[in-house]
Amino acid sequence: MKPYFSFVLILVFTYCGYAQNIVIKGKAHPSHIGKEIILYDYLDYITYTKVVEAIDTIDKDGYFEFKFYSKTTKPLLLSIHNLVGKLYVQPNFNFGIYFPEADSLTNNQIGTQSPVNISIYGNDSTELNALINDFNNEYNQLFIKTDGAYLTPAKINALLDTFLVASKKRYKTTSNNYFKKYVEYAFANFYANTSKNKKLLFNQFISHKPILYNNYEYMEFFNTHFKGYLKGIASTKHGGSIYNSINAFGNYKDLKQELETDKSIKNDTLRELLILKGLVEFYYSPDINQQQVKSVLEQLYHETKISEHQKIALNALQNFYQLQTGADAPNFMANDLKGMTFQLNSLKGQYIYLNFFSTQSEISLKEMQKIIDLKNNFNGKITFVSVCLDDSVKHYLAHLKNNPKQNWIILHQAKNSTAKQAYSITSLSGFFFINKQMQLSQSPALAPSEGIEYKFNALFKTRKKNTMPGIR
Repeated sequence: MKPYFSFVLILVFTYCGYAQNIVIKGKAHPSHIGKEIILYDYLDYITYTKVVEAIDTIDKDGYFEFKFYSKTTKPLLLSIHNLVGKLYVQPNFNFGIYFPEADSLTNNQIGTQSPVNISIYGNDSTELNALINDFNNEYNQLFIKTDGAYLTPAKINALLDTFLVASKKRYKTTSNNYFKKYVEYAFANFYANTSKNKKLLFNQFISHKPILYNNYEYMEFFNTHFKGYLKGIASTKHGGSIYNSINAFGNYKDLKQELETDKSIKNDTLRELLILKGLVEFYYSPDINQQQVKSVLEQLYHETKISEHQKIALNALQNFYQLQTGADAPNFMANDLKGMTFQLNSLKGQYIYLNFFSTQSEISLKEMQKIIDLKNNFNGKITFVSVCLDDSVKHYLAHLKNNPKQNWIILHQAKNSTAKQAYSITSLSGFFFINKQMQLSQSPALAPSEGIEYKFNALFKTRKKNTMPGIR
């Protein structure tokens, strides 16, 4: 797998060489002062692999700023802890935005992502985000007028047809090409959700049209339309051999030949993309050999002539190998109680139970209390390491002071720390068990409340000496 990772590094360094052509100047609600705000992008819209575009800390006046490069128009995600907002950016553009506070319906204790609406400063009605907001408001008004009455799919489609005509009229002078595609594939998604005939939708929105790999709305419709496609073909009378192509042979060419029996897909490029999507979905199926899926993906990566497909295959392979049980445990840096840098690989040769927590999450705090008993029971056998995700050093230090029984290695995800990124932590908690060779023994690992103690007991169970004569 090393060639794949080398290829990515080349891409990253090449990418960073461009001059910055997009600036986002933002202000956040006072409740976010001192917190870290992260700007994410997607590497592709099949694996939806997220990558950090930029990071900033919200200053005492609530301000933050991002400067970066992009040659395409696309949506990016801005995240403060579990709050996530979407912003469409386009090359050679400066944005002024406002990141709101968490509303009363947002539950910060669970650690799940909660959407927020990002406001754009200025009165430019032709700006992409303004156009999208206007379109979405018109769509919402369409159903508000029905006053909650039950609508059959046929009636919803009739409403959408009327809305389509009105939208064409409303935006006929709009010159923003991305917005035109946004509207087109927003309707494709609307119709898909009303169970409109799939063949009609395919002919209208996909067949004989270019594949818009970098258009979020197009790919959202594509993924919805072809969800479970490969599994569906494999479950047919003539599709059973698809499982053999993967599980028994691990052969890309064989799989491609099997899919040529579907005469509705005449485009080789589309068929190859469907194989990619299907393999990503298949990987997590209990009846599929994951190692063989990776083998087929590697063959596709080397054989495809389409750069976008190569990129998607690469991202999928990296996702499958990263943080997988048996893979090398990523090293990271984080600050200890005294503000000194601590590196995880300094513990090589020891079993490590690693967890992430936040003082803002009741659930992760309860798990921290349960680790006290685990530490007492397995002291000397397992090294316990916790990383506090709080932005505030004061909250981190106060937690240590108020919880003296939590006397293991407890670190802080400070500005220079890489723990959160290394372990792809997107919520307010996470658990990993690492063996003496610094490999992931269980990833993700069970939490204390889920019974990780049973794994520890099995690992350190005392084996009785065999006393039967003649047997050693």
